[in-house]
Amino acid sequence: MSDYDVVIIGGGVSGCAAARELSRYKVKVCVLEKEEDVCCGTSKANSGIVHAGYDAAEGSLKAEMNLRGNELMDSLAKDLDIPFTRNGSLVICLSRDDMPKLKELYERGVANGVKGLKILNREEVLKKEPNISEDVYAALYAPTGGIICPFELNIALAENASANGVEFHFCTEVTDIKKQEKGYEVVTSQGVYSAKYVVNAAGVYADRFHNMVSEKKIHITPRRGEYCLLDQCAGAHVRSTIFALPGKFGKGILVAPTAHGNLLLGPTAIDIQDKEGTNTTREGLDQVLGKAGLNVKNIPVRQVITSFAGLRAHEDKGEFIIEELADAPGFIDCAGIESPGLTSCPAVGERIAGILREQMGLCEKEDFVSTRKGILKPATLSWEERAALIRENPAYGNIICRCEMISEGEILDAIRRPLGARSLDGVKRRTRAGMGRCQAGFCSPRTMEILAREWKTDVREVTKSGGNSCLAVGINKDAF
Repeated sequence: MSDYDVVIIGGGVSGCAAARELSRYKVKVCVLEKEEDVCCGTSKANSGIVHAGYDAAEGSLKAEMNLRGNELMDSLAKDLDIPFTRNGSLVICLSRDDMPKLKELYERGVANGVKGLKILNREEVLKKEPNISEDVYAALYAPTGGIICPFELNIALAENASANGVEFHFCTEVTDIKKQEKGYEVVTSQGVYSAKYVVNAAGVYADRFHNMVSEKKIHITPRRGEYCLLDQCAGAHVRSTIFALPGKFGKGILVAPTAHGNLLLGPTAIDIQDKEGTNTTREGLDQVLGKAGLNVKNIPVRQVITSFAGLRAHEDKGEFIIEELADAPGFIDCAGIESPGLTSCPAVGERIAGILREQMGLCEKEDFVSTRKGILKPATLSWEERAALIRENPAYGNIICRCEMISEGEILDAIRRPLGARSLDGVKRRTRAGMGRCQAGFCSPRTMEILAREWKTDVREVTKSGGNSCLAVGINKDAF
């Protein structure tokens, strides 16, 4: 049995943000993740939007976490060396009859403390975004809205937590939680972990673990959202994040540039029962393309390079649950974290660490390191700097992914750094190798070869995303 002060269940942005915040203190913490890497659930398949904070109901925990998370994002992105841009957002109103809804959003945002909100008229909207529909009547402009890479944020939080002493255990699925006289036994596929406190940051599975220890049950519905991603040549079609007026199931279909210069359309919002139901559907993707075109004209849909779906953890009351359970002392819920969960994660981490600091009387470390350096990207260097780098390390001159111009040096860094990549998807999320127009058609064999060499394994054992997702099946091991 492994003993910890705090066990965090789930390696998404909420769990990793909590881990990073707790790593400021003198406390023994581990993260249990059932997949082979962090960022394998809700956190890997979302819009990458930093929301301004006008959506959530005034006085709600969602509103509080959204606003605080938004405020923290600049300093966090700087400390963790990840891309973040405040590109602003527009909520499009296509009819004078819908103006009351737009004004309601504005008033809610003001009440929530969102700065700089303004309602723009038709001419002002078209001047800012020429590709907005000619039917636009007005729009709510939020300058504090932004875009971020969800993969890099999640991975950076985890790496920084790891560097400060948090342990991560992958391929470790929690199967049961048992109350003890003092603390909990967390039963997993890899053994039993003893903890004084448990943080339940398990996404769509958070209700399952909550209900193991509490008589007050909660229920989470997986809400599937389907997306289309367009090539970087379409990335400048809009500069701001373009939202439709929100409906019953959320913010509707958005059109937005991504942190890496693509164009993103989506998501749908379909409630399902399957907590692993991340398949796309013809109906869903048709809805994405059709509804995106209502607010933005001339979308170059022929530039779609991939589609994907993610699941949001919708709790029945539609509110974040971040608290110690009254009937299960020491069990802290971080449940129902749907949109704006990505935006909120710095504040969610703060809140969870604050609860535990107070409960446990935690003292800060003298040697906490708040910064983390990302993977060196030769493409960001001058020609002279790049040439010097390649002379020093020729691996940076060997291009593995031609679409994104990712070098062997970057892939080696992704594998060798703390919590290094063990799969093709792990490399992709850290470097973007395989995210370009050909969607890994060219670079996969070469990346597999590097992974096999670095992890000293047979190339036939290299997976796409852990588990049984091997790609090289029934081939001669010397074929590579």
